Amino acid sequence: MEFDYLIVGGGAAGLSLAFHIAQEPRLATKRVLLIEPEAKNQNDRTWSFWADEPTAFDGIVAHEWRQIAFRSPGYERVIDLGRYRYKTINGLDYYRFVRRALADNPQFRFEQGSVTGLENTVAGVRATTATGDFTAGYGFDSRPPDLVKLKQPAKHRYLLQHFVGWEIETAADVFDPSTMEFMDFRGEQHQEARFIYVLPYTSRKALVEYTLFSETVLPKAEYEAALREYLSTTLGAKTYRITAEEVGAIPMTDHPLPARYGAHIINLGTRGGRAKPSTGYAFKRIQQHSARLVAALASTGHPPQDATGDKWQFHLFDTLLLDIMKRRGETTRDIFRQLFERNPVERIFRFLDETTSWADNFRVMNSVTPWPFMRSILQMLRGRPGRRR
Repeated sequence: MEFDYLIVGGGAAGLSLAFHIAQEPRLATKRVLLIEPEAKNQNDRTWSFWADEPTAFDGIVAHEWRQIAFRSPGYERVIDLGRYRYKTINGLDYYRFVRRALADNPQFRFEQGSVTGLENTVAGVRATTATGDFTAGYGFDSRPPDLVKLKQPAKHRYLLQHFVGWEIETAADVFDPSTMEFMDFRGEQHQEARFIYVLPYTSRKALVEYTLFSETVLPKAEYEAALREYLSTTLGAKTYRITAEEVGAIPMTDHPLPARYGAHIINLGTRGGRAKPSTGYAFKRIQQHSARLVAALASTGHPPQDATGDKWQFHLFDTLLLDIMKRRGETTRDIFRQLFERNPVERIFRFLDETTSWADNFRVMNSVTPWPFMRSILQMLRGRPGRRR
């Protein structure tokens, strides 16, 4: 074998695994090849997460907040996060940080190119690229999943979290840099879940994002119109300059995305189901997955059979919420309002992190109106997603 580990993709998931391998002394002799088609020299995205303890990436956090705001018609609340912090990392800072950490490490080799084929062999894996083939003991695949091929619409739910975000600078003070806007549901829902998300860096600079949970993306002009309306009407920002734009669509599905493919290929990132199906948050789940993989590789020489550690009850909760979003997306606003109105934020974060106890799970589910969930449970028992009537 040319390499011990072959990592396909140098985005959040691939670089995370490489970084965790580099931090583990017991894997210091392992040869690692990372193949990525892009130069990764642009700030192409941001990742946000909440944390109640230090992380390895705190040095590149672009900004963090001690409080968040939730807003919907008839209910608004600014919430102190207590021991938690809400943090944002710019993609380019992350790429540079990990690349610098690995630059002088002789066990790592980087290739720029596309992997057109990745297959299991008797002894490991083979990756096919335009410049030739590479072999390794294990392959870690972070390429986006092909949901078109996977799709079983009669059995599972397939939605997107899609958005357009503008990083803007205003001519006057309009933002509160101490409070990030977690969800602002005060706009029209149009039978879908739609909200504004704001990361305020200063009183005049912020990322303002229009986000939707639905089955199809919108014409770009509709996102832009919603952003302009929010900036002018809600914030009163009459003069501003767009300095950067972020556009994305994250798959949100209860279709089980396999943790591995065959004996020697392990799936990472979205391909491995690390984007939480009901929220789209992925960065912290990717770090946890990488740590779990590396711990097993270091102690046994092999990836764990249960690489994700996911618990079935949280998959059930995600499925129920996705079914509600699919059937009656506009009711999502009321569900999140009830969550924030009737639960401490620490419980909500632990629930979304999938670390709550059975007792807290009951408290969370008991805090929301049961009928939408009962309808979705009925649809699950029938073995098919619900439909809007």
